[in-house]
Amino acid sequence: MSERYVLAIDQGTTSSRCILFDRRATVVSVVRGEHTQSYPRPGWVEHDAARIWRDVQRLIKRAMREAGIGPAQVAAIGIANQRETVVVWDKASGTPVAPAIVWQDTRTSSMLDGLDGSFIRERTGLPLATYFSATKVKWLLDNVAGLRSRAARGEVLFGTMDSWLIWNLTGGKHLTDVTNASRTMLMDLATLSWDPDLLDIFDIPRAMLPEIRSSSEVYGEAFPGVPIAGVLGDQQAALFGQTCFAPGDTKCTYGTGGFLLMNTGSAPVRSSHGLITTVGYQIGSGEVAYALEGSIAIAGSLVQWVRDGLGLIGTASEIETLAGTVGDNGGCYIVPAFSGLYAPYWESEARGVIVGLTSYITKGHLARAVLEATGWQTRDVVDAMNADSGLALTALNVDGGMTADNLLMQIIADFLDVPVVRPMVAETVSVGAAYAAGLAVGYWSDLRDLQHNRHSAGRWRPGMDADRRAFEHANWKRAVESAVFFSRRP
Repeated sequence: MSERYVLAIDQGTTSSRCILFDRRATVVSVVRGEHTQSYPRPGWVEHDAARIWRDVQRLIKRAMREAGIGPAQVAAIGIANQRETVVVWDKASGTPVAPAIVWQDTRTSSMLDGLDGSFIRERTGLPLATYFSATKVKWLLDNVAGLRSRAARGEVLFGTMDSWLIWNLTGGKHLTDVTNASRTMLMDLATLSWDPDLLDIFDIPRAMLPEIRSSSEVYGEAFPGVPIAGVLGDQQAALFGQTCFAPGDTKCTYGTGGFLLMNTGSAPVRSSHGLITTVGYQIGSGEVAYALEGSIAIAGSLVQWVRDGLGLIGTASEIETLAGTVGDNGGCYIVPAFSGLYAPYWESEARGVIVGLTSYITKGHLARAVLEATGWQTRDVVDAMNADSGLALTALNVDGGMTADNLLMQIIADFLDVPVVRPMVAETVSVGAAYAAGLAVGYWSDLRDLQHNRHSAGRWRPGMDADRRAFEHANWKRAVESAVFFSRRP
C-alpha cells in the first residue's frame, strides 16, 4: 500500500499555503500564494474572498503535483484560517455579496457605543472590540442594499474563512468549528452554541449562521474518499501544532500580528487583565480545552511598513541586520498602534507613535525599536496572562515567519526573562490543522502520538540585566501612554 499524507490548508491574512505532511509531521511539499489586502478608506481592510477560493483550489493541485501524488493518497484535509474575517455570500450562486471584511478592519468602532460590554464579555469571553466578527456582519447587513431582508429569508450565508472554504470544497455544507465560532462574539462560551440574546443585540438572523462542530471530525468530502476532518482558527491551530496540551502550555505565533495563547484546561478562565477567554480546541465529542489569548495587532506588518512605507530596508529579513548595527535603541521606542492597541489595552482609537527621537537616532536605532516593539508587546500580554491564570510562564513556544529573526528571539527572551523555544517543524499552524484532521481519521492515534513528533530547533535564554530590563520596560509603558493619549476625545 502506498504512503498516505495529510494535507493542510493554511489560509492566512496575506497569503494561503497548502502543505502535505507525513506521519512524522515532516513536510512533503509546500506551496504558497499571496493575496492582496485592499484599503479603500482609512481603517478599512478588505479581501476578495472569491480570489482566495480560486487560489486555494490552485494551491491544492500544486501541492499534490509537486509531491507526485493524487487525491487517493491524501488521508484527510485540515483547514487553519485567519479568524474574525467576515464573508457573506449568496446561497444559490455561492458569490460573495461584498468584499470580505478583514479582522484588522476598524470601520465599526461607532457601533460599540451603547453596547453592554460586561454582558458580552460574560457570555462570550471577548472584550467589546471591532476585532471580532459580529459588528462586521451587522455593518454589511446595514449597508449593502437589500441584504438584511435576504438574510432573514435565508438567501445569504455568513461565515468566517473556514466556513467559506468548507462551503466551496464540499459543494455546499455550511459549517464552522468551535474555535472560529468563539471569535464571532455570537457564541455562548459555556454552551458552545449561537446565543439568541447576542443575535438580537447585533440584529443578525440565525438563518445565515453555520452549524458549529468540533475541531476534529469529518465535515464532508473535498474529493471522493478524501474528507475534510480538521478545522481550527489559525492561532488555535498553532497551539495544537505546538502540542500545548497541558494547562499552562503557552505559544506565540509571530506573523502579521502576534498571538499568544495559553492552555487553561477544561474550564474557561475569565480575564480581568484585558485578555480574551476563548476555545483552544475540541477533539470530536471530547472535552473542550479553553485558552487565554492576547492578540498583538501589529508585529510583522510593522517590518513591512518599514520596508514599503519608509523604504529603510529592501527586504523584511534586512531588519535584523540593520538592528544589529547598534547595541540598543538609543532611547527610541515605537508603539505601532496602526489599528489601535489590542491586548491588554483594547484602545481602538489609539494611534502609533515614535518617541525619544533625537539627532543621535539612526536608522539602526529605528530598526532596533521596531523589533523591540514586538518584544514589549509580548511582555505586556505575558504579564496579563500570568496574573489571570495564576501561573508563571516558564518558557514561550514560538512559531511564525518572524522567528527566523534570531535577534528578535533573543530580545523576547530578554524582555520576558524566560527561555524562548522554536520547534523543528516551523509550520505549526499548518501542522496543527493536519494533526486535527489526522486524529479524526486515525492517521495519528492520540495526543501522545503527536507529541512524539515535536523536536526543538532553537532555544534562546535571557541575558539582560534585571535593572536594565525594568528601566526599559518603564520607558515602554510611558510610550504606550502617549499612543493611548490620541484615543481620548475632547
